[in-house]
Amino acid sequence: MEDQSRKDPAQVLRAIRQEAEERLKAFNEDPVPKIHVGMATCGIASGALETKRAFEEALRERSMEARIHKVGCLGHCYAEPVVIIENPMFPPIFYHQVTPGKARMLVRSFLEKGDPLFEYLMGAMKENEMIPQVWDFPRFSMEERIVMEKCGQVDPEEILEYVALGGYGGLVKALQTSPEAVVEEVKEAGLRGRGGAGFATGVKWELAAKARGREKTVICNGDEGDPGAYMDRTILESNPHQVLEGIAICSYAVGAKKAILYVRAEYPLAVKTVVRAIEQARDRGLLGENILGTGFSLSVEVFQGSGAFVCGEETALIQSIQGMRGMPISRPPFPVESGIWGEPTVINNVKTMAAVPPIVSRGAGWFRSIGTERSPGTAIFSVVGDVRHAGLVEIPMGVDLRTLIFDICGGVPDKKAFKAVQIGGPSGGCLPADFLDTPIDFDSLTGAGAMMGSGGMVVMDEDTCMVDVARYFLDFTRKESCGKCTFCRIGTYHLLEILTRITRGEGREGDLEMLESLGEDIRAGSLCGLGRTAPNPVLTSLKYFRDEYEAHVKEKRCPARMCRDLTAFYIDLEKCARGCDACVGCCPVEAIFTTLSRKKGIDHGLCVKCGECVTACPPEYDAVRRVSPPHLAPEVERPPVD
Repeated sequence: MEDQSRKDPAQVLRAIRQEAEERLKAFNEDPVPKIHVGMATCGIASGALETKRAFEEALRERSMEARIHKVGCLGHCYAEPVVIIENPMFPPIFYHQVTPGKARMLVRSFLEKGDPLFEYLMGAMKENEMIPQVWDFPRFSMEERIVMEKCGQVDPEEILEYVALGGYGGLVKALQTSPEAVVEEVKEAGLRGRGGAGFATGVKWELAAKARGREKTVICNGDEGDPGAYMDRTILESNPHQVLEGIAICSYAVGAKKAILYVRAEYPLAVKTVVRAIEQARDRGLLGENILGTGFSLSVEVFQGSGAFVCGEETALIQSIQGMRGMPISRPPFPVESGIWGEPTVINNVKTMAAVPPIVSRGAGWFRSIGTERSPGTAIFSVVGDVRHAGLVEIPMGVDLRTLIFDICGGVPDKKAFKAVQIGGPSGGCLPADFLDTPIDFDSLTGAGAMMGSGGMVVMDEDTCMVDVARYFLDFTRKESCGKCTFCRIGTYHLLEILTRITRGEGREGDLEMLESLGEDIRAGSLCGLGRTAPNPVLTSLKYFRDEYEAHVKEKRCPARMCRDLTAFYIDLEKCARGCDACVGCCPVEAIFTTLSRKKGIDHGLCVKCGECVTACPPEYDAVRRVSPPHLAPEVERPPVD
């Protein structure tokens, strides 16, 4: 007999979408101004809560009406708090660094009097004739957003806003076809895992679908532990339903009835947002029992990780969920054959899951038309460090590093020269300016000595010491090592010990050769990706910046003048202004004194080389100097105390 309880999923979603579209239409047609405030972690940390409160108070004081709309992150983290204002007769206008004071000014000047305050806006969100001089918006015109398409547009805690923009349409399309057809679509799209390994997603799903097991499980890996990386966190905070939709499609394709979203506990807003999204999707019949009346059921739960970087590795993540210490185990068997509780398990990254709904909705051919032949689609990077417009960027695969760093992210600030970019998280490689024309895709970056990784990118200027950079990242990976492998546990310790000695001016002959030899041994002898890639920052910086290492070892000099033990500060008496005490007030150890000529000097015996005096010295004087080696700093006699 035909199951009378089964329904057409498109018809069920159509009813939900009708309600969503009616709400959206009512919102858009409401003649009052709309104020969209970015309320992800980056916005809140910059003061978005206070900005939102200031808008509310200013509107109340002036008895004005406006709709304040909470949204996620647009990716312009350098500009937070970000506000977009839609005022009738004006295009949507993008304002940056909107403090509570600016919020009150915008209500008074723009919403009440019609003056958009050009000095505070960054541009219009739509091309228009009213504000042509500020339309040049490279971060929008040069990006291609698939995963982040709805980030910054929807309220992440309101499912109907996602549905109104086409959300869950991919799930409906998948449920109307066979699981095998869904797997084939993802295979044809050429989607590769965005968690770092770049393994073919469709192939992984096919293996899991064919695997024999009593109960299959899908795990979405949101354990993002790279320093400076926050792509997964932002997506979960800004558009969680696209991730949940991808999880549901994956579960249907491989035959899983249970899914786990693994998020680190250090992301409280992401956890709260995702839990809320799961509840809303379940209430609307988009998750849980008998999804959209099709008979397909899926339970999704959130598991909070304890912050171990190694749990980004899939077998360590599984151990963590099972209540054991997060330590990688040998493969094969791979998780698709024997994963959590010994059953077939698919593990994909947040960005991978979020890319699935657009692929299923628009087709494999559409996805393959973006990016390169071997790396279709887009890549999301968190670009941080010495760059003007730090934040999240989603670009087509194949765009070169120069375009991303200089054209999209504004280049290096303060007229300083670009020195290197570290790609792929703490285990990525450091590439010099010679590689700026390298295309950004899995194979090109690997060939250059770096890797795609999960999408962390650190830009460094001329003042960066590459030896100290290698030491910093190795210190991180050494602390995060689970200790299971001898090469990783002991090898990274000795690598760090050598690098620390070199930055202190205690380098020895043969240290550089030892770094290379030991690094290669750690690569070859480690079990998981953490150990195999931990030496990358050391080996690539040694390869491309060997002269800098040699200066530290042979000349006891830091060319970048950043290693404390190899530098000293002094004040140029010809530039120092009489009577200016800016540096005196900031010195934490009172190492700066006033000479008999009323200018300033530094007591090298007391100086802790914190560099605060450099920051405090007024730019018009620019009198504080940093030199390496330390003995080049001239001594200035401290006058006797009366």
